[in-house]
Amino acid sequence: MTKTLVKQLESGDFITAPGVFDMISTLIATRMNFPALYVTGYGISASYMGLPDAGLMTFTDMETQIRKIVAATDKPVIADADTGYGGLLNVRHTVKAYENLGVSAIQIEDQEYPKKCGHTPGRRVIPTSDMVTKIKVAVDTRTKDDFLIIARTDSRTGLGIEEAISRAVAFEEAGADIIFVEAPETEGEMKMVNAAIKKPTLANMVSGGKTPIFSSSALQDMGYSVAIHPALGFLAMGEALKTAYTKLDTTGNVTGVALEDFGEFSRIMGFEDVWDFEKKWADG
Repeated sequence: MTKTLVKQLESGDFITAPGVFDMISTLIATRMNFPALYVTGYGISASYMGLPDAGLMTFTDMETQIRKIVAATDKPVIADADTGYGGLLNVRHTVKAYENLGVSAIQIEDQEYPKKCGHTPGRRVIPTSDMVTKIKVAVDTRTKDDFLIIARTDSRTGLGIEEAISRAVAFEEAGADIIFVEAPETEGEMKMVNAAIKKPTLANMVSGGKTPIFSSSALQDMGYSVAIHPALGFLAMGEALKTAYTKLDTTGNVTGVALEDFGEFSRIMGFEDVWDFEKKWADG
């Protein structure tokens, strides 16, 4: 059985969590050795709604998808919760719901509502004191010690690394379990974050984003405890689909397109259970 997120952190295990955004990505990632999965708001907004990650997705939209993902995996699930979907009462409601769904860690950020993807321009943040209160509400609301609060600041891009670190320290003091400074722009800034924070820290590895991409071992050497790769799955899927569809569109032929074996894919989707059931009850 996979260790809980708390046990992994306590034992010093580095947590590399791929982004999952639908049931195919969840079922494939679950068959691998990842210690946890990350439910990406960007990925859900894109795959479920076909919309940008710009605060258009509601709490209900996210909850609907998280419920299915948690039920389909035995891995600890870290789940994006944007700003908590509103004010303090919304934060309390969101924490209760995520905990009841079986999520292992909830991520809440200090952006103004509606939020935007953390590697896009134009993000604005709420006062530090307002976010500190949100964190305190989240901590007070949870009922399980192994349900973790991840506090994220998006202040680096607009206000600078010093302000981001100041907020991170305040979030740590407010009781957040994991600190997430979004979009540091250099290795030096990443090391500054870890030098200032005593609690576990999270690195966001977004290919094409503002933060340099490092291996899990390099991030651990910098002092990070968790690395999420939220965009890896849907960017890989987008590239694969463009390649396959372009070949069909331009040639009318799919010969030579790299594809998963259909039988293996059917097994991942659970068809073996269907076949076994039908065999058992074939004679009525």
